[in-house]
Amino acid sequence: QVQLVESGGGPVQPGGSLRLSCAASGSIFNIGTMGWKRQAPGKERESVATITSGGSTNYADSVKGRFTISRDNAKKMVFLQMNSLKPEDTAVYYCYLRDGRYRDYWGQGTQVTVSS
Repeated sequence: QVQLVESGGGPVQPGGSLRLSCAASGSIFNIGTMGWKRQAPGKERESVATITSGGSTNYADSVKGRFTISRDNAKKMVFLQMNSLKPEDTAVYYCYLRDGRYRDYWGQGTQVTVSS
């Protein structure tokens, strides 16, 4: 019964910014690491950013210094602030979480298109 819903995607010009949000609902034993992955057409899904329950973050080399992941434990939400966007950031972005029993849950994805 756990559901994750992403929002905030859309078209943006190079150099612009977007803020993605992901809200989890349903009964969850506990929420551990949360994160974002993305998949561009014809490419494998790749990890973008993760954040542990304690707030430690990790980023893909391609987005370091441009993206910031954060979470709100009370609201069961995770966010991805994306700045200085590049055309190569174009992809479907998926949020996910791992619960206290090491079960993973995924959202349906939100499209981000960076073009001029």
